[in-house]
Amino acid sequence: MNYQEKIERGSSIIIKEWMKLKSNEKLCIVTSSKHYSEAEELKKVAEQITENVAIMLVKDEGKYVGVFFDENEKIFDVYDSIIGATDYSIVTTKSADRAIKKGKKFLSLPLSTNNGVSMLAYDFLTIDTELSRIKAQILLKYIEKSSKIVVTTALGTNLEFSMKRRKPGFFNGTVKDGKGYASASVEVYIPIVETKTNGILVLDGSFGYIGKVNQPVKVEFKDGRIVNIEDNESGRILNQHLIDYEDENMYVAAEFGIGLNPLSHCDGNCYIEDESVYGTFHIGFGRNHALGGKHEAKSHFDLVTCKPNIYFDNRLIMEEGEITIPEFQV
Repeated sequence: MNYQEKIERGSSIIIKEWMKLKSNEKLCIVTSSKHYSEAEELKKVAEQITENVAIMLVKDEGKYVGVFFDENEKIFDVYDSIIGATDYSIVTTKSADRAIKKGKKFLSLPLSTNNGVSMLAYDFLTIDTELSRIKAQILLKYIEKSSKIVVTTALGTNLEFSMKRRKPGFFNGTVKDGKGYASASVEVYIPIVETKTNGILVLDGSFGYIGKVNQPVKVEFKDGRIVNIEDNESGRILNQHLIDYEDENMYVAAEFGIGLNPLSHCDGNCYIEDESVYGTFHIGFGRNHALGGKHEAKSHFDLVTCKPNIYFDNRLIMEEGEITIPEFQV
């Protein structure tokens, strides 16, 4: 299969399998000039199903793309289905939140990659969504009533999170399984208590949007916030990324996620792929309203770490990147 064929395959998966677009629906594909050609590919498939397809082009392609969608909360009111196909995610914005609450279908499809290859061409999009749903539900059954999460790694990670009175969920691309809201990542997520994360993270996977971590970096948390970042090459990259947001609320740990996609690889080329990798966990920073949390910030980004040991209320759920639940088979 050549590159163009892979893009067409990915577009078809998203429109027909993940969105399950219907002939009577009005679809809005939100994108930027950087990803306009990819939006056109999605539109081409969508127009096989419905005549009502619009591409909404945004001016800001960077991490502040969400500002416009905060200021124009009702912008999606006329649509039935929305795909957020900008470089950075817009799902944490007020307009997306409004659309989801009004029962519209919303797919978060941030197309940011670092290697020049369209995310639509990535093989991880071919995940069996039925199987991923079953696996996620098995995992949720074991963790949903937990109140504490502890994570350790061989490199020195030792973190404690609280999920008390917080409801976990899962993403696998499909809006049906997400009850109208979905993300292209394949994961179980938890909107953790924003003031309760404490300990040390030794980050060795991915910086999310920025790319792969080439040198493990120690990050210290106290009362939910990053309070210190090790001064090495990776640490300076992370520190500058946080400074650039100009928002102290971006230092707050607001999500705990477990990747469940065995087709994904943590290469730093595509952050959606990175955070989906089976055998990893990620911490999401910033806004978490769309996940069921209570934290407000300018944006959201994730840090991915490999081969963790994860305990929910002292029960070992993942050991060195392998889920230990008997019913769970990768």
